[in-house]
Amino acid sequence: MNLDVTGWIVAALAVLLTGISKSGFGGALSGLAVPFLTMWISPRDAAAVMLPILIAMDFAGLRAWRGKADWRELKILIPGALLGIIGGTLVFGILPDRAVKLAIGLIAVGFALDRVLRKGKDQSADARPPRWFGWLCGAGSGFTSTLAHAGGPPVMIYLLSWKQPRETFVATMVFFFTVINLAKLPFYIGLDLFSVPTLTMSAILLPLVPVGVWLGIRLLRHIPERPFYLIATAALGLSGLKLLWDGLIG
Repeated sequence: MNLDVTGWIVAALAVLLTGISKSGFGGALSGLAVPFLTMWISPRDAAAVMLPILIAMDFAGLRAWRGKADWRELKILIPGALLGIIGGTLVFGILPDRAVKLAIGLIAVGFALDRVLRKGKDQSADARPPRWFGWLCGAGSGFTSTLAHAGGPPVMIYLLSWKQPRETFVATMVFFFTVINLAKLPFYIGLDLFSVPTLTMSAILLPLVPVGVWLGIRLLRHIPERPFYLIATAALGLSGLKLLWDGLIG
């Protein structure tokens, strides 16, 4: 990879931000890494560079959040996500990325605004959305994650729809994306996305993984419940705005 010094600095910051986001805030900003990298390398190579890094982050997160995930919700989300991965693989390189980013960005921003406008209203911990909505969000996450590792907003929309402990929210996101990223691996191999340069770049950036994950966990422990969800909602809105921007100028 022919990156200059600035490119490597941005790549390192993207990996750190992704680790902090995944382990501390549910991964809302994880989708920013690929757009950052595409300022220097192709979207195809950026996706290939990030997948091994994301898998390493997932395994680091599993150890920290073991036993805290909501398996009831994972059983709803994962089947749809696997179908979304298949769909994303079939249209990889065919469907314009900007169309997908515009759609997901609009939904994410709309949901975040709705959360902010309704922040004064109490929500029951049992007021969960229907199963079909969870399946749909899972499918959307698998689809967009396959195309650009931007699967955070769809599944966050589902999991932020009701009250739950912040640890449960983050742990469920970690376990969900562990399954999803591992499931994407054979499809990426089949699409011939990996190369010696992309794997070399992944290896160079891998030492930053535990640093980002550790920072995310430390931050979560020092943020009270209510501010955490405000930050998570803001992160979702920001990621949606970034997707809209990418879709409009792409």
